[in-house]
Amino acid sequence: MNGIFIIAHAPLASALRQCVLHVFPDNGAGVLALDVLPDMPPEETLAQARIMLAQAGNAHTLVLADIFGATPCNVAQQLVDGVDAKLIAGVNLPMLLRTVCYRHESFDSLVARALVGGAQGVMQVAITAPQNQVCKTNDQDPHDHQQ
Repeated sequence: MNGIFIIAHAPLASALRQCVLHVFPDNGAGVLALDVLPDMPPEETLAQARIMLAQAGNAHTLVLADIFGATPCNVAQQLVDGVDAKLIAGVNLPMLLRTVCYRHESFDSLVARALVGGAQGVMQVAITAPQNQVCKTNDQDPHDHQQ
């Protein structure tokens, strides 16, 4: 089964993992979290991440970082270099829950599902209930709001 490794600014990685365990309490072993502390040198963070990744022992690992270009993502880029792992920046809870649900699928499929889950999880929400909203007559696809 594919592993999931969250690397983010403290305390986001641990908080996201706790959210996963709230929804899927039996998936703790498959989801790792590394909080990047503000005073920790990137080299130490990378060393800690490599130890955690090796101890997990997954064949494939999807690494999810919070912000492209920030220290957690930079560390994650070095972490996935040369190993069977892929990195996505911009982790959010819908993305993470989607990855947990589909951990059993092929690694490429898991990456695609993570990207779709993250993008579809971001939307403007109407104040009124959907059944009370006026449907636009020029909509091409009336179901484009559905996942």
